[in-house]
Amino acid sequence: QVQLVESGGDLVQPGGSLRLSCAASVRILSLNAMGWYRQAPGKQRELVASIDNGDRLKYADSVKGRFAISRDNAGYTMYLQMNSLKPEDTAVYTCNAEKLAPIPRTYWGQGTQVTVSS
Repeated sequence: QVQLVESGGDLVQPGGSLRLSCAASVRILSLNAMGWYRQAPGKQRELVASIDNGDRLKYADSVKGRFAISRDNAGYTMYLQMNSLKPEDTAVYTCNAEKLAPIPRTYWGQGTQVTVSS
């Protein structure tokens, strides 16, 4: 079992920055891939960014050039640096992790609220 706990969500003005953290209960390198998803009111959950053990990165088109995903390979934490925030970035951001052994499992955190508003 893997527990994921997000932090860092807040109310921020348009153009501002936030850094989200996802603390895992196991070492990051024991997870095959991790990602950040978000869900805004009335919308479907969408992938924001992901990173795998080959350090391959993937971003939603809407956040490319503004958001950066990273992880502490020696520790237990993944991050999402969010810059130039827009009102449309307002959502609950949730951390996700995939572990393939001993059996494939996907884990989710509880989410952290990001609100971009003046």
